[in-house]
Amino acid sequence: MRRSRKKRPEKPLVQEFRSNEQIRIPQVRLINDQGEMLGLMSSAEALRMAQEAELDLVEVSPKAEPPVCRITDLGSFKYKQEKEARSRKANQKAVETKGIRLSLRIGQHDIDIRHDSAAKFLANNDKVRIEMILRGRERRFVEQAKAVMDQFVALFGDTVKIEQPFSAQGGKLSIILMPNKK
Repeated sequence: MRRSRKKRPEKPLVQEFRSNEQIRIPQVRLINDQGEMLGLMSSAEALRMAQEAELDLVEVSPKAEPPVCRITDLGSFKYKQEKEARSRKANQKAVETKGIRLSLRIGQHDIDIRHDSAAKFLANNDKVRIEMILRGRERRFVEQAKAVMDQFVALFGDTVKIEQPFSAQGGKLSIILMPNKK
């Protein structure tokens, strides 16, 4: 019988904000619904002002000393925060690690083709993992394999930076390169 894997709960895009009666701090710094700073006052006074304006008292910066609260509509405030978080998430680019595989007996033409592919990846600001898998009797020639990989890296000159130097794990050799930003 196969067990189903539990799905990891999704992280909320924005933090939960305390509002109205949930705010139990004696003194808060208050901002009104027009964005003007009203200064320090008791949380009971701030809550009374929010209720008079028929809006909510929302704690926007709980780690400040004293915490900053705003008089605003809680639903629209949450909506704006989520909208900003979605746009930030959409605009961020995760750096990918692309792979290039070499062999011990690789020809010069194949090296040139793989160099061109790696150059495209690096131009796209991606990292490149150069791998070489030694099979059978090839495992005796780790020094030759290292020389082939060093020759490949030397083709890039100073346009790349070695993020992870040459490493050998069993029959798998690898180097990770990243674009050199000057």
